[in-house]
Amino acid sequence: MAVANKPSARQAKRLQTRERLMGAAVAEFKRAGMAAADVGAIVSAAGVAHGTFFFHFATKEHVLLELERREERRISTQFTRYLNSARSLDAKLTEAIRLVRDLEQRLGAVLFKDFLALHFSPTRPAVERVEDHSLIVLIAREIERAQALGEADPDADAMNSAVCFLLGLYALLVTTHDWPTQSEMLNDYVCRTLCGLGTY
Repeated sequence: MAVANKPSARQAKRLQTRERLMGAAVAEFKRAGMAAADVGAIVSAAGVAHGTFFFHFATKEHVLLELERREERRISTQFTRYLNSARSLDAKLTEAIRLVRDLEQRLGAVLFKDFLALHFSPTRPAVERVEDHSLIVLIAREIERAQALGEADPDADAMNSAVCFLLGLYALLVTTHDWPTQSEMLNDYVCRTLCGLGTY
């Protein structure tokens, strides 16, 4: 019996080419940053023609957008696993920070800054809804859970609080990357977030 939805040979080849381009682009972005990244170097490393890059990605920012989607799925999966056992909102927010800092380690400082800057870019491709970002949704649900348990202010807007928490986290990570006090600042940031939610 044939396997349903199995990609054709052409589709499989297209996906392989896209993955090679993604890998080459990420390596080039790590080396030079997105703005200075050379598309010629990317296609050369991927072993494809110059126009192939633009067949798969309209701009270099679209590569970052794809990377963001993939990394957000990875982090959300890890965060969901963590949430499966009962923990305080404090511990959950701290774990979200740890997962984002792990992402910084995987991407390296140069690419991580570009990755986060995409959130604030006026030229960010595609208009999305906040609900499309799974990590925001997961954090908002945990805030709602704390509210239902009487552990957080019931009048706080959970989605807005989750958005503010993550955007503030991204800004802190970018601006305090080399600061020796970054860990203490992030611990304090969790405390201030919890205070704002009325949990203290």
